[in-house]
Amino acid sequence: MKKKIREESEVFSELAELCSSPGYVHAIAYLCFRDNTIKHGDSMTVKDVLQQFNPTRLIRTEISTLIGLTCKNRLNTELPYPDVIQNYIDRTDTLLDELHQSMMAPARISFNPENLEDLNFNPFKNGLFLREPIFYSGEGVYQSQYRDFFKLKYQKDDSWFQETKGFTIQQATEVIASIQSLQNVKINYVALSLVINKLEQWDLLPAYKFTIAEVSKAANIETEITYAVIESFVSTTESYNFNSLDDFNPKNAYPIIKLPDEEYLLFQNYDLVQALYETPFFWLNDDKKYRPTAMQHRGDFAESFTTERLKLVFGEERVFLNIDIYTSKKNWAGEIDVLVVFANRAIILQAKSKKLTIAARKGNNNKLQEDFQKAIQDSYDQAFLCSTLILDSNYKLIDKSGNELNIQRGFKEIYPFCVVSDHYPALSFQARQFLKFRETEIIKSPFVMDVFLLDVMTEMLQSPLYFLSYINRRTFYGDRFYSSHELTILSYHLSKNLWLDGETSMMYLEDDIGAGLDLAMLTRRDGAPGLDTPKGILTDYKGTVFNQLIKEINNLDHPSILDLGFLLLSLSGETIQNLNKGFSYILKLCSEDSHNHDFTLGFDDLNSGLTIHCNNDHPSISMPRLNSHCERRKYAQKANSWFGICIDPIFQKIKFGVNLNYEWVQSRKMDEIISDMPKFQNLRGKNNLPFTTSNQKKIGRNDKCPCKSGKKYKNCCLS
Repeated sequence: MKKKIREESEVFSELAELCSSPGYVHAIAYLCFRDNTIKHGDSMTVKDVLQQFNPTRLIRTEISTLIGLTCKNRLNTELPYPDVIQNYIDRTDTLLDELHQSMMAPARISFNPENLEDLNFNPFKNGLFLREPIFYSGEGVYQSQYRDFFKLKYQKDDSWFQETKGFTIQQATEVIASIQSLQNVKINYVALSLVINKLEQWDLLPAYKFTIAEVSKAANIETEITYAVIESFVSTTESYNFNSLDDFNPKNAYPIIKLPDEEYLLFQNYDLVQALYETPFFWLNDDKKYRPTAMQHRGDFAESFTTERLKLVFGEERVFLNIDIYTSKKNWAGEIDVLVVFANRAIILQAKSKKLTIAARKGNNNKLQEDFQKAIQDSYDQAFLCSTLILDSNYKLIDKSGNELNIQRGFKEIYPFCVVSDHYPALSFQARQFLKFRETEIIKSPFVMDVFLLDVMTEMLQSPLYFLSYINRRTFYGDRFYSSHELTILSYHLSKNLWLDGETSMMYLEDDIGAGLDLAMLTRRDGAPGLDTPKGILTDYKGTVFNQLIKEINNLDHPSILDLGFLLLSLSGETIQNLNKGFSYILKLCSEDSHNHDFTLGFDDLNSGLTIHCNNDHPSISMPRLNSHCERRKYAQKANSWFGICIDPIFQKIKFGVNLNYEWVQSRKMDEIISDMPKFQNLRGKNNLPFTTSNQKKIGRNDKCPCKSGKKYKNCCLS
């Protein structure tokens, strides 16, 4: 018989009662050690990180709930017998699983036959349904990001911190970082004691305790300042109304617990760095006199942070902050927070500093949609308006210095970005349900994210081509890729190259796909001993001709070459291997006989192809020859697009490129021209070299043109 799902309030009450048990704090210590600690050897591997994706593991929001309930009562730190602790742990796991099931019960009820017959029925827009993804989406930000971004977010408020709180931004950062380092040492020491001591002597609580003196010494900061920082994150509330999951849990904002004998307790360092990033907002907001200044600084942070991160990818000269749009009559029409222009692509980014309110977290439909409107929808509407305006050359773009921005307006694609500066729970999930957007041939569907995702994207995709290629495909596939975190989709792309065949309507990605990316971020930001780049598209082709081509395309910043880059990055691993073989082959031939050589690849699935010429000829000769060759290949393949590049055989650099992009139309003349053209094998399903190569003799000015027009070369393709 199927077990009846109890009411959420009933399960929560039983959990609260369990958390008030004598010595329950030791069960929390064990759960933190079990579920928040990555165990590894001398080097951390992806397999080690995968421990964090065990489906039985409690996530941090669940453990925070336990801490909040335990601290409602006077803390009892007496060590219970091992069997008592084990009973606490088993009951906790069972109750939290039951709590999860009860939280989803209202959503299940909505899937009744009557509702399912309604074509307009969408349960995912119901606030009760969204409570679950909001509560369980608390791990979409890396711990290091909260810690490091705190300095950037509040740097303009440093004087306020000194005068009001008694410490600087830098001092707070160092104290918090020292607590983490200190606890890492203690956790390793306690783990060793488990091997040495008997079961009844096991005590994990010391791993999470610290004193002011210990932290002060580790941070090399005065005791008074260390005390001021730590006490700022200690809850001063003796009793509080945390009676349901929807209530505010003070231990999220103030996670440090004060113990007798001048000791402190911190179970989750993640909670502390998150509080470091978020709690000062409320301190500043409570200062009515300073509040307007603080609000201005929050908006400045979102814009300046996104600008600096995008400059890492696109360079200083291609990223513009605060661009006003005016009509020819000098009437203001709109403002772009951040504009990126690369070749014939543009990113229009609008940043907001908005949070999800408590009422929205409780599942209030009106508040959910009101919060979303302010944080995302308004941002998108502004981005779309500005996207339409910059396509019209009658509108002028003016930077914050009053200078007109002179950029080419013939954009092929514009990507609207909507960015929020705080962690917005279940953001991608909410965007799927609530965002109303339009799409044109040029203006693509919006990319909704927080600053944390943008940070990781710019960290991993540090070239314009790789970054834009991902954006191009991510916005194209849209809801066909589904996951609980947008980071998971990025991680999949880094590993497998984001791609779906035409027969797959949707792909769901499990969170454990992100293990490689998690390891890379731990290595880069926290100094973990592991791989700093996920294995995949960024590592597989290092030192190859393909990788050299990608670098060349990044440096050229030319529209036609950029399209070729998009095509190259969409190729399968087998095709890229063939490209490397073909390229290496004609380079070898050129070095041996000093003649001109070429090869061609045809891509059936992409209705396109690529022809590569390798020669030392002057562009006046080699350019029309390549163009003619591409036209013939395009026609023979019945393709709608074709690319060509000419390579210098000595320096192995791209000299120029050709991009033919027009619909194939049958022509009797072209049929005759290509009648004896050598055929090549298409790439799909072929393991041998699927290209043609040819040894080209130099063409004299008075020779017949190779396009078979019958004219002399000087009067045809050379002219």
